[in-house]
Amino acid sequence: MSQRPKIRLYVDHPLAEGERVALSRDQANYLFNVMRLGIGAEVALFNGRDGEWRAEVAQAGKRAGELACVARSAPQGTPPDLWLLFAPIKKARTDFIVEKAAEMGVARICPVQTAFTNSERIRQDRLQAHAVEAAEQCGGTYVPPVDPLRPLAQVLADWPEGRGLIFADEVLAGADPAPLPPGPAAILIGPEGGFSDAERTQLRGLDCVTSIALGPRILRADTAAVAALTLWQAAAGDWM
Repeated sequence: MSQRPKIRLYVDHPLAEGERVALSRDQANYLFNVMRLGIGAEVALFNGRDGEWRAEVAQAGKRAGELACVARSAPQGTPPDLWLLFAPIKKARTDFIVEKAAEMGVARICPVQTAFTNSERIRQDRLQAHAVEAAEQCGGTYVPPVDPLRPLAQVLADWPEGRGLIFADEVLAGADPAPLPPGPAAILIGPEGGFSDAERTQLRGLDCVTSIALGPRILRADTAAVAALTLWQAAAGDWM
């Protein structure tokens, strides 16, 4: 039995035995110019739907190429029904939040605009690319979609019935831990400036909301996202 390929690649293409997958220019450059793969080399492919497939290089060029699917090496995995809502912060730290959310197993990533959000816009395509890269690196077969940036008030107004919302409230630092609801659920992380009084009042007035503390100290937004995801995954997710 051959070893599992070290290189994993996300493709937006059906995967099945004998399926031929054309590579984009960037993918061909990475495989053939950067990694120096040649005809017959093996690559692991996934598309978020059909599991992971072992594929071989069938054609290799500087700007194009083609892979042939040989056999499925792992079934399709689906993460727990957990969303991450977060207010974008500085570019590198926003990238970090998206990458770690994809690695840690969320089903959806939802940037939200709050009263104290530092950034008024995001590059959705760039953040989605970071989610793809994280899935390639961590061995996952699912890539969480990254939603467009939306005002928090609008997201709450459209909140789906039956989905719990875990509100990581910095003013509760040091409070006793609260039980976390199972999925379907979502975690809300605020910006560096925290939530406004109006936002906090609105959130606490919603039946679906569970307010929690993240330990005895106030955490940075990117640290808070990782901490909250870890707590939920260990208590109610697929780390149990």
